Amino acid sequence: MLEKLSPNQRLLFAVALSFAFFIGYTTLFPPKAPNSADTNKSVKTTSAASAAVTQRSTIQSVTNGADANKSDFSAVKTVTSDTLTSINAKEFSLKVDTLGRISSVVLKNIKHDGKDGKLSELIPVEGAKPLQMRFADETVDALAQKTPFSSNADDIVLGENGKAEVTFTQILPNLTITKKVTFFADGHYEANINLSEDKKYFLYLGQHPAINDKMMTVIGGMVYAGDKLTTIFKDGGVKEREIFSDVHLVSGFDQYYATIMYGFDKSTQVIVEGDINDNPVSYLEGTQTFTFKGYIGPKEYKVLNAIDPVLVNAIEFGFFTFVAAPIFKVLMWLHGIFGNWGWSIIALTALIRMVLYPLTQKGMVSMQKIKEIAPRIKEVQEKYKGDPQRMNAAVMEMYKKHGANPLGGCLPLLLQIPVFFAIYRVLLNAVELQGAPWILWVTDLSRMDPYYILPILMGATMYYQQKITPSNFTDPLQEKIFKFLPIIFTFFFFTFPAGLVLYWFINNIFSIAQQYLVNKQFEAARVSRHEAHLAEKHHEKD
Repeated sequence: MLEKLSPNQRLLFAVALSFAFFIGYTTLFPPKAPNSADTNKSVKTTSAASAAVTQRSTIQSVTNGADANKSDFSAVKTVTSDTLTSINAKEFSLKVDTLGRISSVVLKNIKHDGKDGKLSELIPVEGAKPLQMRFADETVDALAQKTPFSSNADDIVLGENGKAEVTFTQILPNLTITKKVTFFADGHYEANINLSEDKKYFLYLGQHPAINDKMMTVIGGMVYAGDKLTTIFKDGGVKEREIFSDVHLVSGFDQYYATIMYGFDKSTQVIVEGDINDNPVSYLEGTQTFTFKGYIGPKEYKVLNAIDPVLVNAIEFGFFTFVAAPIFKVLMWLHGIFGNWGWSIIALTALIRMVLYPLTQKGMVSMQKIKEIAPRIKEVQEKYKGDPQRMNAAVMEMYKKHGANPLGGCLPLLLQIPVFFAIYRVLLNAVELQGAPWILWVTDLSRMDPYYILPILMGATMYYQQKITPSNFTDPLQEKIFKFLPIIFTFFFFTFPAGLVLYWFINNIFSIAQQYLVNKQFEAARVSRHEAHLAEKHHEKD
């Protein structure tokens, strides 16, 4: 099809395709396959996960003939209950209701407030809640859902590094359930569930937080199992039940926050299936004595790492995680030096430019050489315009003779695309940047510039960079289209996080400086050649 298009049509198609990839890739084609959350992780699709660690017969006996892909446990009714115990810490308040569930976790730090100014509630009203239990025996389950727990504590205040153990007890006919939970001030808890008789039951992770739902963010569930293997279940995309063993952690997450369970025995089966909306519902198959740990809160790297290093695997950057994860670690290291995320982003941009410098330099030099020989190329094209094969051969020979690579200017840009997307994912998903100020008007690097100053500066520098960069356009229409790119990009960047626009703006500044030096270098070479030519002519006259 492309060979039937005119050069102008091919150009328009290429520009449209570039924008589709550059701006809309993760929106139109969000990750449907599991993604690594660490540089060394392997990746597999959900179907591969099924073959390796999924068993489909384990819980069929408790579905009572329900759809094989939708068990009774995927649909949890919203039950109103009273608060049994309240936990108050510096960063959060937590409530456990009379059904022994964590019914509320509210973050107190103002940076987590929603746009409406309200405190962030991490536990949705609808659906399952952390520590909720369901029994395979319908009679026992019906009693358990309406029999309240008792607690040995009502209100607890945790110090900065404090902890408190609370015992929750539910007494059913012929069965007593005891939950001993130790709550810590950093947001994690340790739990031990004991049943007086061995009954089959399932323990829920709870629905994922639903605070932020920005474009291009992945929201749903995650299972980190086996040999550093991560499987992502995106909201709206869970069609089949999956059962995992040897699980290190299971998580429900949105852009910045997560509900996590971890620290259970390797033999524990973790089930993930879709609810009525095909959103993930995750639960664990418990035992008579069941010990595990949990965390509910922001996905802050340092906090998670301090609690348990395995928890940092809950931080997911999407398809480009293999690039984003090391970039994020470098960014954190720079923040340790500068103490400000804005200056850290600028320093990170400088480091990336240093790494890519040889390639960008080679590309810029190649473009300058192409500009110098452009008149000769045009002569060759005119000479062989009736013979395309000989014309192409002659043009390539001209490029080779002068050491010019027509693709030299594209390679650095292609290499920057994964870096750009990786940085985009970092700046979009790193809760550390939430509420992080830079200078003057930029008070939150995770949100768009309220005055559009950075996008306008980015567009202006992109325009100037384009102006001083040599081009080899042979078609006026091509040149006009590319002249409009800075304007188009400026409008796209209006809604991007200020931190990302800052990166692109500083990247343009470095490109302009490097291009300026290359231009000066070639200008000096041309002047030198011209002076040598004049001197030679003068010598011939003498």
